[in-house]
Amino acid sequence: MLLYDGDCGFCAGSVQFVLRHEPASARSRLAFAPLQGQFGSRIREQFPELAGVDSVVWYDPAAPAVRVRSAAALAATAHLGGLWVVVARLGRLVPRVLRDAIYDLIARRRFDIAAPACLLPTPDERARFLP
Repeated sequence: MLLYDGDCGFCAGSVQFVLRHEPASARSRLAFAPLQGQFGSRIREQFPELAGVDSVVWYDPAAPAVRVRSAAALAATAHLGGLWVVVARLGRLVPRVLRDAIYDLIARRRFDIAAPACLLPTPDERARFLP
């Protein structure tokens, strides 16, 4: 499950990137939800460490566990399969402190990087979005 800031154009673009690049075989395994929605609110209640988090969150219901910041971005990257798995593995070689610092730098500027955008999934994709 990929939770994202529903008010952020950069985050909406990131979700669209995942939708465009994920292999067909992986599509049934990943759903999306805005952090501000009903599902996102329930996950935030379940995991108090998410208080104040306003960017991407990777939620694994099987564990259950959450990953935030660069760890969430790398989990989403690995989900794409193929060469993206290699990119994610290489990213994990970078110390988390440095990865998160880079992630935070981008996150602070995300509203400047991308204008507000409306995420318009196709009818097939729409079924994968939770309220």
